[in-house]
Amino acid sequence: MTLSSTVPMAVKTARYLTLGRLGFFGLWLLQPLWILWLAPPQLGSPYVLLGLLWLPLWLPLYGIIKGHAYTMAWANFIVMIYFLHSLTNLWVSSGIHLWLSMLELLLASMMFIGCTYYARFRGQELGLKIPKLKDDPKR
Repeated sequence: MTLSSTVPMAVKTARYLTLGRLGFFGLWLLQPLWILWLAPPQLGSPYVLLGLLWLPLWLPLYGIIKGHAYTMAWANFIVMIYFLHSLTNLWVSSGIHLWLSMLELLLASMMFIGCTYYARFRGQELGLKIPKLKDDPKR
């Protein structure tokens, strides 16, 4: 039995976990739908694009399912790909690409906010903290 399974989760923390997961799984589903069916790219291979945009979402999948605070924290680095992708498409696209980009931006924002605050609050509940340099005895 691990520490995280014995420490109860606050309602606020559970809400952020749900928000982060909704954003994550929304992005996870949106990428193949967008690239293969809704609006395939006109240039290049859709499978290469799918690999570039979908494969990074597989990396934090297990930790997000399990609710690991550390995974939720570093998953924010991955979600930056989707912020940049959506903002670039919002700038240059029209039609269905514009709507898909807005949806991608919404889902990326949900994931970012949910993962950030879940990692923060769950880490506090578990007593985890990043040591400060002034507390390092080696310095």
